[in-house]
Amino acid sequence: MKKFLIVGLGNIGEKYAKTRHNIGFQILDALAKDQDVRFETEKLGDITRFRYKGKSFILLKPSTFMNLSGKAVKYWMTKEKIQLDNICIVTDDKNIDFGAIRIKTKGSAGGHNGLKDIQEKLQTQQYNRFRFGIGENYSKGRQIDFVLGSWSKEEQSQLIERIPVATKAIVSFGTDGINNTMNLFNGK
Repeated sequence: MKKFLIVGLGNIGEKYAKTRHNIGFQILDALAKDQDVRFETEKLGDITRFRYKGKSFILLKPSTFMNLSGKAVKYWMTKEKIQLDNICIVTDDKNIDFGAIRIKTKGSAGGHNGLKDIQEKLQTQQYNRFRFGIGENYSKGRQIDFVLGSWSKEEQSQLIERIPVATKAIVSFGTDGINNTMNLFNGK
């Protein structure tokens, strides 16, 4: 059975739970709920698993904090014997309009410290990444406050529609392949 490791990036702790930077955790939580599975704390993160259309999905929310995510990704990739092509990192991106999805098979970290650490630990930029746009609605010099800030009421109401699109894209990655998924969901 083909296995996929889906890693949602975020920071652990209640103070970060509903922040823009934790959209990776939020998307994985929604997918776990859709599949009626629960996360359990294991080494370097919270893990859950489900099967869908003959594929095995392992969802990981690293407990290493965002900037050290690579350690958890490398550990679980090795432990589960998952090929690099079958990994997808779900993260926020301030350079993309709010709610838009951009899926890529490679690229730079784009200033994202979690992705920088993953690239350093995996020794490559050639891994699948799923970027969820959080927009750039902040004043100069206020980037950290914005990224680590809570969603606005308007954003929260729009997330109700956007997160299900994101979970469908993740399942599509495993069932339909990365290229079809990019064609179906990029820019949506």
